[in-house]
Amino acid sequence: MLDLRQLRYFVAVADTLSFTRAAQQLHISQPPLSQQIRALEKLLGVRLFDRNRRRVALSEAGRAFLVEARKTLQQAETARRTAERAAAGQIGRLRLAYPGSVAFHPTLPESVLRFTRAYPEVQLELHEMFTVQQFAALLEETIDVGFVRAPPRDAPTRRRVRFEVLDQEPLLLAVPAKHRLANRNRVRFRDVADEAFVAQPRRYSSTVHDTLARLAGKTGSQLRIRQEALQLSSLLSLVAAGIGLAVVPASLQAVRLPGVAFVPLADAEATMPIAVAWRKGDAAPVLQRFLEGLLPQAASLP
Repeated sequence: MLDLRQLRYFVAVADTLSFTRAAQQLHISQPPLSQQIRALEKLLGVRLFDRNRRRVALSEAGRAFLVEARKTLQQAETARRTAERAAAGQIGRLRLAYPGSVAFHPTLPESVLRFTRAYPEVQLELHEMFTVQQFAALLEETIDVGFVRAPPRDAPTRRRVRFEVLDQEPLLLAVPAKHRLANRNRVRFRDVADEAFVAQPRRYSSTVHDTLARLAGKTGSQLRIRQEALQLSSLLSLVAAGIGLAVVPASLQAVRLPGVAFVPLADAEATMPIAVAWRKGDAAPVLQRFLEGLLPQAASLP
């Protein structure tokens, strides 16, 4: 079977037309070089060189073989460099998911821009998913990493998924522009506890739902969800229409919708995490490079 060493030896002799100079170039003695060329000729069943005591010349077969030998060595070098770059996380594919609320938080655009600038040849795939869908996708290995808004709910997922909080984002109260509290600097939940709310379904946004329930519980009132909508932008439209109030992450202020005002909530619990989640034990180099841009301690994380 052909090996790359034999091809390198052959090309060196073909380039110098001298076994002596080729051996010097290869940093070996001449006898092993001659043995390898003879072994190669025997393997191929052809004579690659016309040689005598005075000269060495390529045979017709040798000239044809030289073209393909160079191509093979070049391809082997390309394969070596590709493997090195893949091991370093410089090439490959990264599948990143995020919920709609994170699209407005600086974490998403900043991390994506930083990563794509540092590793422009990595194929980055972005997928918009609710947090609960991301955990399922991580377990099914259809995504590699995700920005999420809550930790895993069930023990089996917690055992298989790593969860690291990046930020605690304040929650705001979205109210109609002409609401009695629209011009306040901040409010407490008790100021609106008896009003109707609009929210995403709990199965997709448990963090906000649970926070609302705790805040309502502290006031002794029953949380009243009048209407649900999947998308945050739809919630704001419902607020503008007077259907109810909404509690949303502060970054949603970037959405300027006529008829909606945002008022900070003063309650200590009125925050929402933004975290990164990935499969425990996933040592993919591209994932590690992405995590290093988010978490200084990424190299030591399991």
